[in-house]
Amino acid sequence: MTEQAIPEVELSVEGLLAAAIEATGGLTDFGDDSFREPLAVLVKALNEEAQLNAGGRFGQYQRILNSLIIRLRVEAWIARHPEILDEQVLAPVVIIGLQRTGSTYTHRILASDRRFYAPLWYEVRNPAPELDWDFSGKDPRITSAEAEIAAMLEANPEIAAIHPMDPVGADEDILLLEHSFYSTIPDAFCNVPSYGAWIDSHDNTPGYVYLKRLLQFLQWQKKRNGQQAERWLLKTPHHLHHIATLLKVFPDAKVVQTHRDPLQTIPSAASMNYNLWIMCSDAVDPKVVGEQWANKYARGTLHTMATREQQPEAFLDVWYKDTISDPLKSMERVYDFIGMPFTAEARDAMERYREDNQRDARPAHEYTLEQFGFSEQQLKDMFADYRAKYL
Repeated sequence: MTEQAIPEVELSVEGLLAAAIEATGGLTDFGDDSFREPLAVLVKALNEEAQLNAGGRFGQYQRILNSLIIRLRVEAWIARHPEILDEQVLAPVVIIGLQRTGSTYTHRILASDRRFYAPLWYEVRNPAPELDWDFSGKDPRITSAEAEIAAMLEANPEIAAIHPMDPVGADEDILLLEHSFYSTIPDAFCNVPSYGAWIDSHDNTPGYVYLKRLLQFLQWQKKRNGQQAERWLLKTPHHLHHIATLLKVFPDAKVVQTHRDPLQTIPSAASMNYNLWIMCSDAVDPKVVGEQWANKYARGTLHTMATREQQPEAFLDVWYKDTISDPLKSMERVYDFIGMPFTAEARDAMERYREDNQRDARPAHEYTLEQFGFSEQQLKDMFADYRAKYL
């Protein structure tokens, strides 16, 4: 899309709410009002802090509008099928860890076991189908997801080297939290420090309650499509910041924490977010990206460590080096922890996944510590407690 072809949009709360109502033919129930305050904080930050270019402004407008449309459709589906809220989200397995610790690989190799419900990329981007969708034929949400991923990779091919993009692959449930407006997705795309500070300083329970509502809805959809699984398999580094809240909303969750030295992971995470920021703004300082995300993850690791002291039985540790050297042995430990048999069928499915998804099939991800304003000593100091306990 050329600069001239990018539509001008009104990035305001009132305009976005009105556009969502119009796009859904007059639906007006957005669900619980808890989304309204963080939405207002986000829109203000996008207008005043993010220094968006035309493409970034349009893209962020579209993401927010999409979330509002989803909220309207979710409530409309539940009004038609109140049995959606009878779905039980039992003992979800939740993978957490710093970015670049093997959490995506762990998530996707486990998701090859059909006994898990896994949130797929097209589902987390758009958990609410059109109201006339009859669950037959190719889901139009997949077509939309394919186009979105193609557009992202065209805008910045470097993303493919950082995070494998698959419209029908298992992906992060932070993209479901995004629809509650309690997430770090905006921070990943733009410089919106006031929004990030608001999320850090407010109770995120409404976001996790809405996450559960969306999982109930997706579980109901998956059953209508013939899938019968035992439990959800979730994953996102975001949960490091709010794991106590997650365990409050999902008290029977089993948490798998992946580990790798922050000296390796934090610069890589900064590189990923930098490559998203530059799609939205022409005024991106990589050192600002690095500082924001290093501080965010330093707080998150400390929060998770404190929570683990209170609920140690809810956690299992998995190290990146073990996952890379012998992934099936690491997965066997996960199955022992969650109390599920590691069947021959599951092992065979994982072997097929390994064969079909080798890391050397993707381009290398290149970056340096200095590029993002880091020194080794600085990161050692920021993550001293974490490194002492887990490395």
